[in-house]
Amino acid sequence: MPASGRVAVYDVPNGPFRLVDYPLRPPGPGEVLVKNRMATICRSDIHTWQGHRPGPCPGLLGHEIIGDIVALGADVKQDMRGDPLHVGDRITWSEYFIPGDNYYTAVLDLPQKSPGVDKYGHMAATKAPHHHGGFGEYCYIVPRSWILRLPDVLSDAEATPLNCGVATMIAVTEAASIRIGQTVVMQGLGLLGLYGAAIAKARGAQAVIGLDGDADRRARSYRFGVDLALDPALDKAELPQEILALCRPAGPDVAIEVCGAAQAILQGIELLRIGGTYVLGGVVNPQAMVTLDANLILKKMLTVRGIHNYHPRNLIEALDFVVANRVRFPFHELVDGQYPLERVGDAMADAAAQRVLRAAILP
Repeated sequence: MPASGRVAVYDVPNGPFRLVDYPLRPPGPGEVLVKNRMATICRSDIHTWQGHRPGPCPGLLGHEIIGDIVALGADVKQDMRGDPLHVGDRITWSEYFIPGDNYYTAVLDLPQKSPGVDKYGHMAATKAPHHHGGFGEYCYIVPRSWILRLPDVLSDAEATPLNCGVATMIAVTEAASIRIGQTVVMQGLGLLGLYGAAIAKARGAQAVIGLDGDADRRARSYRFGVDLALDPALDKAELPQEILALCRPAGPDVAIEVCGAAQAILQGIELLRIGGTYVLGGVVNPQAMVTLDANLILKKMLTVRGIHNYHPRNLIEALDFVVANRVRFPFHELVDGQYPLERVGDAMADAAAQRVLRAAILP
């Protein structure tokens, strides 16, 4: 086992990244030491680095991670499915970990909202054991995380977004209760929206309409289950007419926000049919303020849900979904930029400017 490993950290929001060596130690009870293979840059990583979300410094980012087991701590024998774990296995793991059983876990079945929950790639690099993010060569998986062994059939590019992007959209579409024959509006056609469209189709949606201001994203979306991709800035009268043509006779059954823009919420609510369901999954930044007529929600008898993170079962469902649908949808194309650890700054800049859909760090 090496004596140390490198991590890429930044000291102030929007600041440059620098490489720092921190010592490595054998994993403690319930821990696993992993050699990171790939970490993809989530939009929340960008928002944290830009200072739009609170984050400690020196910051170590990256929570969409896969890696190979270097060493297993005492009592770690199997993954969350019950499959045995061995040194050398390629694995993914939950983006968060919890301090122990509590009311939210045992009674409400919301472990992701447990008091004291913390996330990989959300802690200061100075916090022991230092290696707890994807922008580094190694990562310690700490107790009360959920680990999943990856099948050989998946490439690294297909597997890395599982533990955030895909699992989150499994949770979002589950909350939307999409049924066979329903129609879905997807607000945002970034990685979340593309996975969301594919999942909606796999759940039996009759039609998926994607809304995004970027023409390239709209064009790409047709390969991921979108039947009609439109610019949300279309004329206020024209847009509903275009959508209603696919959502007869009353309008969309479901609308899902994954664009991160609070101003899209009113549009989504207005587009929905009476009795429809609206799910928020992208407005993760604080102060995502919006003004709307709440009477519209009442009169249309809408169901409004918010989804933050995901239940551990969604990680298994995300893996099984991608394995089952990797031929139907070209998931391997979504990670379209790869950078060594020394170029984390370039990767973050390209991802922030949307020059790539999903940038990947290869430590």
